[in-house]
Amino acid sequence: MDNFQIETAQNVNIMQNVAGVGDRILAYLIDSIILAIYIIIISVSFSTISFGDDIFWVFILAVGLPIFLYHLLFEMFWDGRSPGKAVFKLRVVMLDGSKPAFSNFLLRWLLRMIDISLTSGALALVTILLNGKGQRLGDIAATTTVISEKKTVSFSQTILMDIPEDYAPKYPQVTIFRDHEMDTIKNVFQEAKYNGNHNVILRLSERISKLMEVTFEERPIEFVDKVIKDYNYYTQNM
Repeated sequence: MDNFQIETAQNVNIMQNVAGVGDRILAYLIDSIILAIYIIIISVSFSTISFGDDIFWVFILAVGLPIFLYHLLFEMFWDGRSPGKAVFKLRVVMLDGSKPAFSNFLLRWLLRMIDISLTSGALALVTILLNGKGQRLGDIAATTTVISEKKTVSFSQTILMDIPEDYAPKYPQVTIFRDHEMDTIKNVFQEAKYNGNHNVILRLSERISKLMEVTFEERPIEFVDKVIKDYNYYTQNM
């Protein structure tokens, strides 16, 4: 699994866990199997009906429309996931980790016809491997990517960002937290950023500052990010 670091408009660095190509292919296969089962069920349901012009078009719409809109509707209404992606804990997000808008999902879906349908996925595979941010053409155009939300084996593997050698920590009080507590802080912070829930980030920053007995001058999102970085720094250098 590859990672890449981006910087948000608030100058907060986020390490994204890019979804592996293998997981994306398997997720695609699961979605394809679901669609195939759907086609079989609809075909059997209509098999006993004598097809006139009206029934024929009903059949075409019943089969074709859900298949055509499958990925767009699931990703748009299920937080960037299709059933296949959900099985492998994958999610479509913006490059800054936030939730895509309808226009992003739509653009990504429209280019799916070129990326996957017309080239049998070959173009998407090559683009993802060369891009380094888990993006096919549709993702590049929509400024989205697909990340993995799988839990990793150890806490050290869940770190959001790499700490540079010249990093200067600010809050030594972060050592009061334990690994599982910082992991919870990270997950809540990440989810709140994804959903644009600034109230959650504000309450989280206030709770952290109270436990650490410090007063912060940064914006809440910058403070929480700094706390996570500082924890990484101190635990890696202890």
